[in-house]
Amino acid sequence: MKVWYGFGTEHSMNLVMIGRFQDAAAAETVRRIIEEFKFAVQADETAGRLTVGEPSRIYSDEILRLLMQTNIHNIGPDELEQFLYDVNVTREGDSIVITTDETSVEAFLKLMLSKGARVEVYSAHDYPDTPYGRGR
Repeated sequence: MKVWYGFGTEHSMNLVMIGRFQDAAAAETVRRIIEEFKFAVQADETAGRLTVGEPSRIYSDEILRLLMQTNIHNIGPDELEQFLYDVNVTREGDSIVITTDETSVEAFLKLMLSKGARVEVYSAHDYPDTPYGRGR
């Protein structure tokens, strides 16, 4: 169960983020990195080093190691909880497609940009004829 902290309780962004890379290998590398971050952040939450709704100001040793290993220097400790959100990540050829009802997706955006993606972000509510988003 998730407990949401914030002003609003409406999480219906139907956000779509598409990162297009030079080739499928680059996209697969980013998909794998996202999974590694999700796993590491879940471990931090389980160990009590991270609490959703209480942004951290420091990195755990595991997260710091992962940031250095993947050469990612732009994701702040307060953005790490985004890897715990209900986010669908798929790779389609040379693209990574992320769909979510969340609005806080900076960590994903920064990760994809740092790995050379051209990124498109939109609400599928406003573009219902696209192939992504809820109900498709």
